[in-house]
Amino acid sequence: MNCKKTTIGGQALIEGILMQGPDRRCIVIRKPDKTLEIKEEEGGTNKRGFILNLPIIRGPIRYWDAINSGVKALMYSAEFFEEDAEAQKGRFEKWLEEKIGLKKLEKILMTLSLVLGIALPIGLFILLPTLIAGLFGDGLHYMVRNLIEGAIRILIFIGFVWATSKEKDVKRTYMYHGAEHKTIACYEHGMPLTVENCRRCSRFHPRCGTSFLFVVMIVSILVFSVVHWGNPFVRMAMRLLLLPVVAGISYEINRYAGRHDNKLTCALRAPGVWMQHLTTLEPDDSMIEVAIEALSRVIPEEEDKDRW
Repeated sequence: MNCKKTTIGGQALIEGILMQGPDRRCIVIRKPDKTLEIKEEEGGTNKRGFILNLPIIRGPIRYWDAINSGVKALMYSAEFFEEDAEAQKGRFEKWLEEKIGLKKLEKILMTLSLVLGIALPIGLFILLPTLIAGLFGDGLHYMVRNLIEGAIRILIFIGFVWATSKEKDVKRTYMYHGAEHKTIACYEHGMPLTVENCRRCSRFHPRCGTSFLFVVMIVSILVFSVVHWGNPFVRMAMRLLLLPVVAGISYEINRYAGRHDNKLTCALRAPGVWMQHLTTLEPDDSMIEVAIEALSRVIPEEEDKDRW
């Protein structure tokens, strides 16, 4: 069976899915009353000028786009479950709403969520491992210290994913993640987008963002080896400066790995696919219906426009 490799990608939300194609993105939410809320908007992977689509440069740009659109989509999906959140509000939250105003508070929370969406992974997976590796002292060769730092980074990442996978609400999000992968796989294999066909497809996808994160960790070991400063705080500052370079190189490697199937690319994708045993779960039929609705609305009219 012919297998097309698409640039269309998605993200699991709170009881929903965001799908992004070359021209537009679509959010589909399963509301508490079980009906679907659908939000479409222009803007996709191809909506960039020539300069911003150049190799290396496009990596950090698209990474930023993914975080920005992802956080906004998560906040949007949360709006449909505000009744539960309202019941759980404490005195402090109610006081803030009275003093600041609901609309202004929502903007502040959106900005804060965006900042945390960037700062948390950088602090947890980039700066913290550098700080911990610095505790081993300056007697180590810088390459050995970088390898230790990389190992710590991978262990923190695996531990974080494992810990979050135990949360009940996160499990449902991981089920939607599985629905997203199954639906994209169904589309790539040229089968009609039905619940039955998607159910037959694998929930593990080689071009998942989890694979990208593993490549980032490997590339960071190599790129950060350029920095030899003994002071851990100087090294952390240099890590921040080199992050766009790491993101740019990692994106190009993932782009190559997504287009080719050989021993090298399979090895590059293997850790990310393995991690999907934790980050994806088998979805129910209603979740697959959400994924099908979202994907159907971002497939371009030109057949090959979304080819990877």
